[in-house]
Amino acid sequence: MSSSTYDDLGKLVLRLGLGILLLLHGLSKLDGGVGWIVDMLGQRGLPGFVAYGVYIGEVIAPVLIILGLFTRLGGLLSVINMLFAIGLVHMHQLFDLGKSGGWALELQGMFLIASLAVTLFGAGAYSLGGRNGRWN
Repeated sequence: MSSSTYDDLGKLVLRLGLGILLLLHGLSKLDGGVGWIVDMLGQRGLPGFVAYGVYIGEVIAPVLIILGLFTRLGGLLSVINMLFAIGLVHMHQLFDLGKSGGWALELQGMFLIASLAVTLFGAGAYSLGGRNGRWN
């Protein structure tokens, strides 16, 4: 196999892993709603409608990433979503160590870094958008 084939397979694995795991978070919010996010935003003086952006960042963006269609846009939306999540929900844990000795925000950090990587790498050949598709 050529080096570009390995690169494309790596991008596929990254896209599928990130997309599926983020989508699971989004599906739980589709099921349970975002009322708690609306309340939290209100406590911080922010408009409640901002909470519905979580559906963009955790449902629409992961689907784009999984399909490899407008992948860089999906990655960027996920980056923005994770920055909001860290800033609004997890900021108090930013410098905490987890109970197992790691960083308390390992999951959020990994989602953020993987989303940034997808934004920079694009989808690769194994995608609906193709290797050279716009935004891929």
